[in-house]
Amino acid sequence: MTAKTPAPVTLTGSHVRLEPLGRAHVPDLFQAVGQDEEVFRWLPSATPQTEQDVAGLVEAYLGTAGCEPFAVIETATGRAVGVTCFYDVNAVNEWVEIGGTWYGRSVWRTAVNTEAKLLLLTHAFEELGMGRVMWKTDNLNERSQNAIRRLGAQHEGTFRRARQRTDGSWRDTVYFSMLVDEWPAAKQRLTERLAAG
Repeated sequence: MTAKTPAPVTLTGSHVRLEPLGRAHVPDLFQAVGQDEEVFRWLPSATPQTEQDVAGLVEAYLGTAGCEPFAVIETATGRAVGVTCFYDVNAVNEWVEIGGTWYGRSVWRTAVNTEAKLLLLTHAFEELGMGRVMWKTDNLNERSQNAIRRLGAQHEGTFRRARQRTDGSWRDTVYFSMLVDEWPAAKQRLTERLAAG
């Protein structure tokens, strides 16, 4: 039996709710990340300077084939504080990528990313039937690599000169993955981390 392709769905936890990304999230997202160079430092898009720029990012996500984007809603405030996506789905070979993730700096080093990834991983492995979840990030983005490692993902290697950055330099891309048989132990660790606060 093959895995199922992701479809729009709302995933709810204690700290965050992931809901299908839409244009209504633009004002919150601009408030969370607008004009913050550090948030977009290693991302393939320029730092949004206006709400219209954020609207363009949202449209790009919605228009990308094979992308299922989520707005990350902080339950304490009810506001969108970031975006995360399923990408590159292959139901036959049972894999999906989690990517396109960014958050406002106010929620860095909080439970937001941990619970968002726990929700996505639970959905991918337990509801969609995926056998492999992947992440890719800029080799210079140590913060992202550390966050991925904390999830329990395994480093797989580096794809050299993978894409051009917005400043014209060439990025090497670091690859990580988690397999379905690694998921129970990772789920336990992530659940314990959230419970510990």
